[in-house]
Amino acid sequence: MSKVMCLLLLAIMLVSAAACSSTESTPGTVTDDMGRQVRLKSEPQRIISHVPSITETLFALGLGDKIVGDSDYCDYPEAAKTVPKIGGYFTPNIEAIVALNPDLVLTDGYVPELITKLDSLGIPLAVIDPKDINGILRDIELLGNVTGSQKEATELTGDMKKRIDAVSWKVVPLSYRPSVFYVFDATDTTKPWTAGPGSFVDALISLGGGENIAAISSDAWIQFNMEELVDADPEILLVDSHMGTAVISPEELKKLPGWQNLTAVKEKRIYTIDGDLVNRSGPRIVQGLEDIAKILHPELFQD
Repeated sequence: MSKVMCLLLLAIMLVSAAACSSTESTPGTVTDDMGRQVRLKSEPQRIISHVPSITETLFALGLGDKIVGDSDYCDYPEAAKTVPKIGGYFTPNIEAIVALNPDLVLTDGYVPELITKLDSLGIPLAVIDPKDINGILRDIELLGNVTGSQKEATELTGDMKKRIDAVSWKVVPLSYRPSVFYVFDATDTTKPWTAGPGSFVDALISLGGGENIAAISSDAWIQFNMEELVDADPEILLVDSHMGTAVISPEELKKLPGWQNLTAVKEKRIYTIDGDLVNRSGPRIVQGLEDIAKILHPELFQD
């Protein structure tokens, strides 16, 4: 058995274990993803979500009626757009948060000032920041326990696991794994941004049956220069889009110097993919995996 197949089988087993395990955190004392001990007097009834992926998870758990505030960037599901806004991701409005009288604020920890300020005000705040697919499953269980939605969380993670397994068992036996380059942002067409090891995109490409050419990089998000890209010569280009629009369209890429010579361009294997599905650490990450797998191996998903 090849090293890649062994790694994929290990990933399947880890995901299965994560989905079947339950988190120890319950209302009372919650251990968040930063290892902080967050004390809750009871199940929260007025929740503020500072991060789109957390908002999506809360709605997926049936907790939309308990969300009293979310950020300007929380746009899924549609109902998230009508929730009172507490400012931008990097510019949360503390006064607006306090005015909504939350009994729990959820964030990802990348705005330290938010944590410091709310801690000083005595407002419970928990950091939800999964680092991989297993972490997403664990955090859904954590949020289910904290909010009294254990049943919904178990059902949700169980469905996610089944869908991940369904893709993995199809691609594990494959000997052909196309090389892939993910175009996150090509505003500078000579040094496009892409996803490396430690990113969700890198994990999804691997689980979906591909080889990310940026997997050899040292960071989760890096810029590739054209020489590196041409040398790697990916067979498939995945172009990030949001709300149906890519920063640069496949048609534009085809005309650019250097890009024209790529195998992916010559063979017309350039595809757009919804960036929210592959970058947000919520339940829809599984749809991102399914979409990538269907692009890389359409022959496996004919039905």
